Amino acid sequence: MSETRPSTEPPRSPESRPAPRPRADFRAWRSISTRWMDNDVYGHVNNVVYYSWFDTAVNATLIERGVLDIEHGVVIGLVVQTQCHYFAPLAFPQTVEAGIRVARLGGSSVRYEIGLFAEGEALSAAHGHFVHVYVDRQSRRPVPLPPVLRGVLETLQ
Repeated sequence: MSETRPSTEPPRSPESRPAPRPRADFRAWRSISTRWMDNDVYGHVNNVVYYSWFDTAVNATLIERGVLDIEHGVVIGLVVQTQCHYFAPLAFPQTVEAGIRVARLGGSSVRYEIGLFAEGEALSAAHGHFVHVYVDRQSRRPVPLPPVLRGVLETLQ
């Protein structure tokens, strides 16, 4: 007869476990080519690269929509929080499709959610978020979101 030992971990409800997200959850898209150097010794893209893709997807979208001037803009976004959940490996030579959306708009902050998909897949291989606090470039103090930026961000909600 085998002995059953009580678990030392608290029970997890199904709601607390993240799950892959569908494409319909995201509003804007960017294709990103993986690079040979993105793979690690385990044969898949290293976790740190995913955060770079988050940054690339969001900032390229803002630049293309004319609301982020990385060289001369008076207001810049600083990342103050980030998180990623992984579900399926991505590897070179794949194309990654990054979907973004705005989950929360504050007075001076924005929570972006990003889904990373293997090209053509219905569910995210990974998804996560980061929070930008928008600050004055010189003082680094929070400032209200400029109206033109807020307008673009509202289209991504």
